[in-house]
Amino acid sequence: MKRVLAATAGAAALVALAAGCSSTSGSSSASSSAPAPATSSAPAAASGSAAALKVADSADGQILVDGSGRTLYLFQADTGTTSTCNGACAVAWPPDTTTGTPSATGLTASSVGESTRADKSTQVTYGGHPLYYFSHDTAAGDINGQGLTAFGGTWYLVGPGGSAITSTAATTPAAPAPTTSGYSSGY
Repeated sequence: MKRVLAATAGAAALVALAAGCSSTSGSSSASSSAPAPATSSAPAAASGSAAALKVADSADGQILVDGSGRTLYLFQADTGTTSTCNGACAVAWPPDTTTGTPSATGLTASSVGESTRADKSTQVTYGGHPLYYFSHDTAAGDINGQGLTAFGGTWYLVGPGGSAITSTAATTPAAPAPTTSGYSSGY
């Protein structure tokens, strides 16, 4: 009976936490608040498969992407190869995980690595940075997470050398402003 009560209380706490994280704000700014997690998540490595990294062209220059062309980001708040993005953060910014040794095409192979996350999954690293997807990037080539500040740090595209791309191209037209629907200031 105590286990049932504890499980029920835990479930209620999770629902309350989720409700708090999804409260919408009357205004949002892509540079100061992050969108709430999308319903679709980033691709996960198939059982027994290894992650692949490569370079792709974007409006902000050459960037790191996965084998399917999905954009990868680094989190400025991470400490070395140790991820600090867990829980709600990892829902909005799913880690690039692998079940095998990651590979790189057109990149420095010695810069590709792995680190163990708090949940014991294996996250792909490049240039000493854990790599993440952004839940609002829905197709290959999307770079909607560039420069967003959320979960205690800023998220950046990763250049082929492993460094953060901290500025956007001056000639790139501004993306249309997102609607406030689905955006949260509760992170």
